[in-house]
Amino acid sequence: MAQDEGRFGRISTPNRAWAPPGIRPKAPRQVIRESSYVYAAVAPEQGLMTSLILPSANTAMMNLFLAQVAVDFADYFIIMQVDQAGWHRAKDLEVPENIRLIFQPAYSPEVNPVEHLWEELREKYLHNRVFPSLDELIEVLCQGLNQLTADQQRLRSMMFFPHFRMED
Repeated sequence: MAQDEGRFGRISTPNRAWAPPGIRPKAPRQVIRESSYVYAAVAPEQGLMTSLILPSANTAMMNLFLAQVAVDFADYFIIMQVDQAGWHRAKDLEVPENIRLIFQPAYSPEVNPVEHLWEELREKYLHNRVFPSLDELIEVLCQGLNQLTADQQRLRSMMFFPHFRMED
């Protein structure tokens, strides 16, 4: 599996959008400093994903997430690729019995397929939108995560990187 955290908030940046020739599209913008974090773990070959939306990125939240992954995949022994964030190496980190963490090289987000999940959520669900509250942003994130979780083939095509493939 591969794991990562993504921050999603109410600060928006207008992005390119299609419009007929001669018409300038309007994109809303807001700067409100509220955010939440999506923790996600993906089994790329199977196209399986589990995720939680949590208020911060720290060791306590990572402990909650790992406990949830251990329950969701209780029938498996999981080798999980993580980046080198401080909370992934903390002394207080509680790694469940059925999970082992392996660390990807420092400063190499390109080897983590979960980065594509953040791109997909931002492009397909949050593109040029503003939200009146953090709860409404979280609701849209939940919808996007649920749709992606239900589409195993889409997840597999987005995230089954060569380094996850076992050659005979």
